[in-house]
Amino acid sequence: MTSKLTEIAIDCADPAVLSRFWCAALDYVVQEMDDETITIGSPEVPEGKSRRGPVPPVLTFARVPEGKVVKNRVHLDVNTTDVEQDEEVRRLLDLGARHADVGQTGDESWVTLTDPEGNEFCVLSGRHP
Repeated sequence: MTSKLTEIAIDCADPAVLSRFWCAALDYVVQEMDDETITIGSPEVPEGKSRRGPVPPVLTFARVPEGKVVKNRVHLDVNTTDVEQDEEVRRLLDLGARHADVGQTGDESWVTLTDPEGNEFCVLSGRHP
């Protein structure tokens, strides 16, 4: 028996703000919601965890009282599917992302951004549908 990645949990101050950002960024939809958590996932695989084999993981945003204080030890990497990297970076900035300085040299093939609550993520250079 093996495990499969089905969910990524993200602590945050405002699950509604982050879920809206990531739904727009990933073309995900809200799957579950209550006062403290919101889970979003692919509309193509709504059965998620109960489906055998690999599935796109859902993101669950959970309200916590403490704020983010240091660089994330784990972060998301996203790939563009139908535009070049610079166009996708502009689109994500328009959605509320910001550029992040985490010690890049300037030679990286990825662009490091933060979501509206400061969680780092990278936009990779290759398109992968």
